[in-house]
Amino acid sequence: MTNHPAQPAKTTSPGAGADVKTFATAVLLTFGTGMLGMVGWALLSSGFGGFLGLVAGGFGIWWWAKIHGQVMPRDLKTRSVVILLVVNAVLALLLLLLAG
Repeated sequence: MTNHPAQPAKTTSPGAGADVKTFATAVLLTFGTGMLGMVGWALLSSGFGGFLGLVAGGFGIWWWAKIHGQVMPRDLKTRSVVILLVVNAVLALLLLLLAG
């Protein structure tokens, strides 16, 4: 009879994909807030519009945190990051159209 020592339990961690999604979320939230500030500035042609855009960006980050439990959750779904990317692309397109 052979004696096999007990194997330690393997712990599962989210992995490198979770780190990439967290980094992408940080970049996209920051970029999106800046884009909202610039779109607000372009729409109202004043610093007040930029201020309103930044306030809207702050509200968006608060809303993101309310939906996901915190601003940078460790177990973020890929769908949420893709939606954030699409929103940023629409804001960039809107800014390009307003500038033209």
